[in-house]
This record gives sequence, C-alpha cells and structure tokens, in this order.
Amino acid sequence: MRTASDIRSLLAAGWLQGAIPPFLLVVLVLLIEIAAPGFLSGETLMLLLSNTAVLFILAAGVTFVILIGGIDLSIQAVASLASVILAQLLPRLGLWAFPIAILAGTVFGVLSGYVHVRLKVPSFVATLATGGVVAGIALWIADGRAITIEEGGRANTAWINGTVGGIPSVVLIATLIGLIAFFALRYTRFGRYSLAVGAGEPAALAAGINVPRTKIIAFAVSGTLAAIAGAILAARLSSGSPNLANQLLLPAIAAVIVGGTAITGGLGGVARTAVGALIISIVRIGMTFVGINIFAENVVFGSVLILAVAITIDRSKIAIIK
Repeated sequence: MRTASDIRSLLAAGWLQGAIPPFLLVVLVLLIEIAAPGFLSGETLMLLLSNTAVLFILAAGVTFVILIGGIDLSIQAVASLASVILAQLLPRLGLWAFPIAILAGTVFGVLSGYVHVRLKVPSFVATLATGGVVAGIALWIADGRAITIEEGGRANTAWINGTVGGIPSVVLIATLIGLIAFFALRYTRFGRYSLAVGAGEPAALAAGINVPRTKIIAFAVSGTLAAIAGAILAARLSSGSPNLANQLLLPAIAAVIVGGTAITGGLGGVARTAVGALIISIVRIGMTFVGINIFAENVVFGSVLILAVAITIDRSKIAIIK
C-alpha cells in the first residue's frame, strides 16, 4: 500500500498532477449524468458553461498571481466595486461605463502589486489591505446598498445577456479571455517571466528578468479580470452591489489550485484553471442534487482547497511552513 509520501512523489512527477483534474472532471460529469439522466444535454451544458464563465474569468486573473508565487485576496472586492461603478454609470454614460469600471480594477491591481513589490509587504497582506480599501470605497459609492441598473442602462447590457449562434455571449467572452490569457502566458515574454519568477525568484533575478515589473503586471492582470468578472456579473443580474462577489473568492482560488496550478508558483496555467472552474461548478451542482445545504458550499470548497494544496504542494521549495 502506498503511503502519502509515495503519492506526493508520484504527483511531483508532473504528468500525473496534470492528468488528475481532467480525469476528475470526466468522472464528476458521468456521476451526475447517472444520478440525473439528461445532464449531458446541450441545453444543460450551456447553462453550466454560462454559470462557470464569471468564476473562470475571476480565477484566470488570479492564476497569474499564483504563478509568480503570490496570492490576490482583493479580487472579490474589486469585482464588487466594478459592479457598483457599472450600475451607476450605465444610465448616464452607456457603454463607456464598461471601460471605466474595468480601468478601476486595473488601477487597484497595480496598487496591490506596487504595495507588494515596492513596500515589500507579503502579497496576502498587501491584497487583503487593498481589498479592504476597495470594499470601503464600494460601500461609500453605493451608500451601502445594492444598485439596480435602470431601464435605460439595461439596453447596454443586452450584448452580454444575449446569444450568438445559440451560444450565450458570456461563454464566448470567457472563451476569448481564456484564449488571450493562455497565449499571453505561453507565448509572450511576460508569460515566460511569470513562470520563471514563480519557479525561483533568485534565479530569475540572476537571469536578468525584471522581477518587480513582472509581479506588478501580474497583479494588474488579476485586477483587470476581476473587474471584468464583476461587470459581467452586474450585467447578468441587472444590479451592482458592494457585496456582489463576496462569495466568489474561495471558489476562484479553489478553481486555480484544484485545476493543477501549484500554490508555490512556477507550474500551471489558464487551461488548468478552466478545468478547475468546471470542477468547482459541477461540485456545486452535485451538492444541490444530493441535497447539501447551499450554506455548506464554502465548507466543501474550503475542505477541497486544503486537500488539493496538501497533496500537490512542492515542499522542496519551502524550507519551513509558516
């Protein structure tokens, strides 16, 4: 019988760690199809993809930060702020409200990166603090309440809530963002530098990589995609709220880790995050099928996250676990 260390050694081989998430996704889909025949119908799958789109966009952004060995705990606050900005500006500015809301996310992403890199504050503290600032601004702007997008503004969200060739627009948007993130990570200098920084920051510095700039860009990408996710969520719900995305932080980070991106950085990618986001969505659906209380979702996601990190973490890169 293999011990836990044997299993971790196999996972460290890389190929098995990469193969487990897709295999788990297939098993979960088959189990739900057996429990509820008809799940694999086109209509149900499109609904699943639509419900996964926002989570995937949020998780794709934080993937870049985790790949450099950091963490971004401000994404839910940034997404909520973007929803509030969009809900307030849509009736007055029309489609111009979207770039403004997204730009706000980029600015706070850069701020998190700057605090982390220039002030040498650990990323979880820097982003936790930035998230607190952003949440406070969102509450102040919204006066502590949800803002319904008025009739005049809803006309500008039709392109998000509609379909193209029978495929929901939100799925196409998430696919486009996923492809851009995938190619940026795989074929651009920034992508290669991000992986190098996460694999070993001293070696990256010695190789002449501009580590501070790479880190700040990673946080900027995370903030930007968080804002896009918040804007899409607001458009779909026809309202913005300072607490709109509060329940998405844990599922988003869980999607990245469960998908196979190493929490220590340097290994993983956006394609793995897509698989992880689908797993999280299917687990959520599965809990509904078996009658688990919706309020227990975070208990399940937290447990899954602990298990995934405990199995996949590369302890050779961490001398002491603090």
